[in-house]
Amino acid sequence: MNQNATPSLSNASGAAAPRRDYTRGAALPALLQQRILILDGAMGTMIQRYKLDEAAYRGDRFKDYGRDIKGNNELLSITQPQIIREIHDKYLAAGADIIETNTFGATRVAQADYGMEDLAAEMNLASAKLAREACDAFSTPDKPRFVAGAIGPTPKTASISPDVNDPGARNVSFDELREAYYEQAKALLDAGCDLFLVETIFDTLNAKAALFALDELFDNTGERLPIMISGTVTDASGRILSGQTVEAFWNSLRHAKPLTFGLNCALGAALMRPYIAELSKLCDTYVSCYPNAGLPNPMSDTGFDETPDVTSGLLKEFAQAGLVNLAGGCCGTTPEHIAEIAKALAQVKPRVFPSQYRDAA
Repeated sequence: MNQNATPSLSNASGAAAPRRDYTRGAALPALLQQRILILDGAMGTMIQRYKLDEAAYRGDRFKDYGRDIKGNNELLSITQPQIIREIHDKYLAAGADIIETNTFGATRVAQADYGMEDLAAEMNLASAKLAREACDAFSTPDKPRFVAGAIGPTPKTASISPDVNDPGARNVSFDELREAYYEQAKALLDAGCDLFLVETIFDTLNAKAALFALDELFDNTGERLPIMISGTVTDASGRILSGQTVEAFWNSLRHAKPLTFGLNCALGAALMRPYIAELSKLCDTYVSCYPNAGLPNPMSDTGFDETPDVTSGLLKEFAQAGLVNLAGGCCGTTPEHIAEIAKALAQVKPRVFPSQYRDAA
């Protein structure tokens, strides 16, 4: 197969693939009212455990590719699908209700770093297919599982100059981001995701481009899936990288009417707590939190400080304080972390909407 070809959703006989079920995500609001849902943990941390070399990333299909591609984790959905499926299975076995597709960097903008822009759609199709198969295998009537189409921030920022000597310079435009996100989202939708997760947002303008693309997709297809939004507070200033406080960040994106709104990455749970507490008071939607496993620690097995009992203990305190509706893990977290989080939060009631919003819940 040509490495730049986009795969068809037709089956082997050439017949059109069966119509996707776009209604599964409609069950999520009711579930979020009943209990705290569990998101999966880090994909990159788990991939690192396999100690893959350049040849493993290339597989047979890309063995003669003209540049290094080790580290392109999204490509593994094509070259090492059994590994990605195994990681999904481990998180589902640990108790995750929602798993993310292996598509954090599966946009043309991000894949330009490897010269693989034309593979973006295929990566999303392959990744969503793997997650869909895993969720279908683990779902039961009492515990349905859901696929979140992961939409990452890209390595480029639409609102910050990459050149300190030229504040007006930009290395990507809003329209470039919008088009790349549309291509990604369409492939994720076609392959069967239940909702979209616009995550690790460090630039609100990038997120707006993703949300604009999702609106376009919904208008064009007539289908509308739930959207989760998660930003990243990068340091103790309480702001995302493009300068907004969490309150300003919420007010900039609340028009999208997300299913959940929250924070992930950059900080461990302890440092993230005041910002989650603030969102919990502000948001007229469900609040999510999936922190890193503490601070980076190169001596640790996962590269981060916190063991599963520490992370789960912190998130249990969040839950008991009535701050969260959905919890999981980001960098450094593993199926062991998710299992402990699921156990710790199993009997804790979910956050209740602030009094001024309860009628809308």
